[in-house]
Order: sequence, then C-alpha cells, then structure tokens
Amino acid sequence: MHIKTLILSLTLMLSPLAAIAGGGHDHGHTHGSTVITQNKAESIATGRVMTLVEQGKIDASWKSATIVKSQNKMNGEQAEWVVTFNNTQVSDPAKDTLYIFLSTTGDYIAANFTGK
Repeated sequence: MHIKTLILSLTLMLSPLAAIAGGGHDHGHTHGSTVITQNKAESIATGRVMTLVEQGKIDASWKSATIVKSQNKMNGEQAEWVVTFNNTQVSDPAKDTLYIFLSTTGDYIAANFTGK
C-alpha cells in the first residue's frame, strides 16, 4: 500500500510541472510569418535593386528606375510578390524592365529581365 501512495503522491506533485512545460510556448522561435503589404514589398524590392547595382550585377542607371507595377501572384502553388521596375536610360529594350521576385513575407527570391 505504501508504494501505491508514494506513486500517487509523486504523480500529483509532478503533474503541475508537466502542465507548465506543455504546448503553447515557443522558446523564442517564430512560428509563421506575416504577409507583407504592397508598400513594404516595393520598399524591399527597391532596396534589392540598389544592392544589385552595388554588386555590379546591373547598371548604376537602375538607381533611378521607377516602379511600374507590383502584384501578389501565384507561381505554381506558391504566392509571391513581383515588383516591376522600368529604366528609361537603358538602350536595350529587352533589358529596360527588371522584375524583382519576393516571397509574401518579403524574402528575396530572384531578379530578371524576363518576368518568368
């Protein structure tokens, strides 16, 4: 009988600790992310254009490019932001439009001149 009483007592004493350590907390980790607004997508994309210029991947004239469109669209099953810039200072019409692709949470995906 004493063993059963001891086990029952230990169980009752430890059960509040299990409730405290249960689910519903995250130890500082983020679970899920916030979808960014169109204005935020445009701001991030503009920053990415500046980075591409600084890295020498696109011409410095892109610093004065203007946003002509930004849209949240589906790429397969994944939603993404596509921010479209136009640079009137570029002589090659095939490269006067730059597309910046971002995740819906604002992470940079890619940049290209084709939009694909």
